Amino acid sequence: MDPTLALSSFALIFAAEMGDKTQLMAMALAHRYPVRPVLAGVFAAFAVLNALAVLAGAALDRLLPERAVLTAAGLLFLVFAWRTWREAGGDGAERPAGTAARSAFLASFGLILLAELGDKTQLAMVALAAGGGDPAAVFTGGTLALWAVSGLGIAVGGTLLRRLPPGWMHRGAAALFAVFGLAALARAWLLPA
Repeated sequence: MDPTLALSSFALIFAAEMGDKTQLMAMALAHRYPVRPVLAGVFAAFAVLNALAVLAGAALDRLLPERAVLTAAGLLFLVFAWRTWREAGGDGAERPAGTAARSAFLASFGLILLAELGDKTQLAMVALAAGGGDPAAVFTGGTLALWAVSGLGIAVGGTLLRRLPPGWMHRGAAALFAVFGLAALARAWLLPA
């Protein structure tokens, strides 16, 4: 494995994702759910996405039309926004641990998978893998970068944000997810036919 290519992949992807919607989603998910299953879901989604990017490359665009991916992501964001907003007025009662962990993992995995499918960092990894000649180095560097950025977001969401009133955080997260959902749907509709 080429360490220079792995390091350059790490640096490029880390810089591209810092402060991006995925990091904000990770923060919101870690505030809403237990941290460990969120971390596991986010990390698993990025491992799958990066494997697809490195192995499938440009074929991904032919298999899944961008409009369909954006529409599915937008609808998922809106559903998640609605559920989060509804829970803002709840009594804060906790769900059973198994249910919360399973929900946290599935929500994190699904949201990250759909939000990042065809995103700029995934396309950057496709280009790096195509031009670098060492897919393992690109996968390693890119995946570690995405895990680091998301880990920072999860740490903030799981610690600092928990000190804010839950209603504020739920409504803020719901608004954030609604904005992402509407933006994804708008991008899907603005694509040329």
